Amino acid sequence: MAQLIFMIVVIYGGWMLYKRFIKDAERLSARNRRQQQERQTGAVGTLEKDPVTGEYRVKRDEE
Repeated sequence: MAQLIFMIVVIYGGWMLYKRFIKDAERLSARNRRQQQERQTGAVGTLEKDPVTGEYRVKRDEE
């Protein structure tokens, strides 16, 4: 029974690491696509509209 619980914990931990890896990979590829578009157009940054105030601001990498 202890072996079964151990296997379940190991499998769950592996699944969580896999999900984290995929999330990071998607974030990095989106940032690379955005940087490539900025290089092609000669832009300094990507503008993003704030839904609350309606103002445009430069999008940061953390968002």
